[in-house]
Amino acid sequence: MTTQRSASRQAPGPIPPPGPARLGSPTAQPSTNFKVTAGRLLALMRSQRSLLLWMLALGLTSIVLNVVGPMILGHATDLIFSGFIGHHMPAGATRVEVIDHYRQQGDGTLADMLRSTDFTPGRGIDFTMVHITLIAALAASVGNGACWIIQGRVTTKIVQRTAFQLRGDIEAKLARLPLSYFDRQPRGEVLSRATNDIDNIVQTLQQTVSSVTNSLLLIVGVLAMMFWISPLLALVALVIVPISVFLTSVLRRRAAPQFARQWKTTGELNAHIEEVYTAHDLVRAHGLQADCDTAFRRLNDSLSQSVSRAQSAGGIVQPALTFLTNASYVLVAVIGGLQVAMGGLSVGAVQAFIQYSRLFSGPLTQLMSLVSVVQSGVASAERVFELLDATEQSGEPELLVGQKPRQGYVRFEDVFFRYEPDKPLIEGLSLSVEPGQTVAIVGATGAGKTTLVNLLLRFYEIDSGRITVDGVDASAMSRDDLRSGIGMVMQDVWLFSGTIAENIAFGTDGATREAIEEAARAALADRFIRTLPQGYDTLIGVEGTELSIGEKQLLTIARVFLVDPVIHVLDEATSSVDTRTEVLVQRAMARLSQGRTSFVIAHRLSTIREADVILVLEDGTIVEQGKHAQLLATGGTYARLHAAQFMHSAENAE
Repeated sequence: MTTQRSASRQAPGPIPPPGPARLGSPTAQPSTNFKVTAGRLLALMRSQRSLLLWMLALGLTSIVLNVVGPMILGHATDLIFSGFIGHHMPAGATRVEVIDHYRQQGDGTLADMLRSTDFTPGRGIDFTMVHITLIAALAASVGNGACWIIQGRVTTKIVQRTAFQLRGDIEAKLARLPLSYFDRQPRGEVLSRATNDIDNIVQTLQQTVSSVTNSLLLIVGVLAMMFWISPLLALVALVIVPISVFLTSVLRRRAAPQFARQWKTTGELNAHIEEVYTAHDLVRAHGLQADCDTAFRRLNDSLSQSVSRAQSAGGIVQPALTFLTNASYVLVAVIGGLQVAMGGLSVGAVQAFIQYSRLFSGPLTQLMSLVSVVQSGVASAERVFELLDATEQSGEPELLVGQKPRQGYVRFEDVFFRYEPDKPLIEGLSLSVEPGQTVAIVGATGAGKTTLVNLLLRFYEIDSGRITVDGVDASAMSRDDLRSGIGMVMQDVWLFSGTIAENIAFGTDGATREAIEEAARAALADRFIRTLPQGYDTLIGVEGTELSIGEKQLLTIARVFLVDPVIHVLDEATSSVDTRTEVLVQRAMARLSQGRTSFVIAHRLSTIREADVILVLEDGTIVEQGKHAQLLATGGTYARLHAAQFMHSAENAE
């Protein structure tokens, strides 16, 4: 293997350190274009056109039945009132004669009121027509309720399908984002956008999709009937509209930034909780509980204030609109009564108009009160769309389909790379690794050891130069094909909910039970697995909490054996285990390294004595290379690191 000098400074780690130091880290600010975000949110439902048409049709039918109801009841009122009046009038006289009689007697007010009543002197209440009219009103009410129930189910289906699509888009987007995105964003913040914000969007759509359309249609239908009954009363009822719109617009502008702040703070709080409870051992070991509690209280207080301000601004709408609506009812009742007295309207018409006034104010109040709900949902949508619009990892044009690592020959040719534009990390790195060689990369913490492996796996793309695997440019391979030939055993071991066998087979489709057990035996994990209650069928938690760290690492080694890659990476996999387990892991790794190209990154220099070549990194520069004995003999950086570790071990032994 050959190398050339590289220059660099410390690279940021793939995952920022946990703890309170990052609790105030800034997150990307959401856009403030309300109309664009709301329009984009509604556009997600275009794929549900047929269901949307059904929802609109059911809503329109419901509105028609709802609108005719007051008119039918008003007609029933007129039938009863006219029958009551006719019953007390002399039989044989005509309606005109009765009205003229009262006018001649000087009772012009009663004569004017009777002029608007269609009665027949001597004829009482026609209960048959009253019954028919009431049955028609009941049928309209039942039909309205049935349409409303069915529309609610259709709306739920539309919203849930939209949520399903949105969650799928988020899942696919997360898979396409580069690691640099997750370097900048706390995991709790990303999870909050993928869960809390989407849940809030679903609730917003559920409450508004059908409600808004129904309210608008109902307002149009009711207005038409109100103007048909009495233009004067309709204008009186409409007085509250401009006042309501003005009040709502003012409150919306006040509430919008508070809702945006509410969901931003929710993400920060989730990030804090995720960090603290993931690293709870570290927090306790360093006595940071008080600091973490203080940070939690600060974020929780900020969230509480944001929610309180947002809800207070939105909560004023409902009582204000209720007051305006009640004032409108009073005006309508007074003016309507005067019109009845003057013979301009019948009692049934006024009664129907008052019902229409209630029908008009109901959806109007609902629309205004939904403003806070919509603003909260749009604030969440801004955060979700910000994630969906994040820059994805570079594309893979003109790929060599099916080209996978098969021999394990790796070359870095004049590679340049930097995490940030103004901070060079690797400059002009060249090295060559033969198939089957074990290459150890050592150095102090932050020397950039993991960066070389990240570049090989294309977790990050190089700025210039070339990395080849088996003579093929790695950038010409698909990331999946490239990584399928590289196995990894990391220090932070992640196991998933399921059985031991399922965890070993993770990432290997169609693995047989025999192959799984053979991989476990090769990794020296079979013995401890068989001591478990159900052996290979033993269930473990998300992080395998029933197992020790060493046992977890043996399972990940078994996973690599099952994949059978030509290249494997060991990233400080024994730095967190006891000496006895380290020996067991080293034996398993030695078996895994046979016939495979191996990259080993370790702080414990005792684990890499048998490496074919050791690269020593110092401040991002390859300062030494050679075998263990050779590097000790030179008395350079490696020898100093080895002596420091030996002295530290001796002090611990004492």
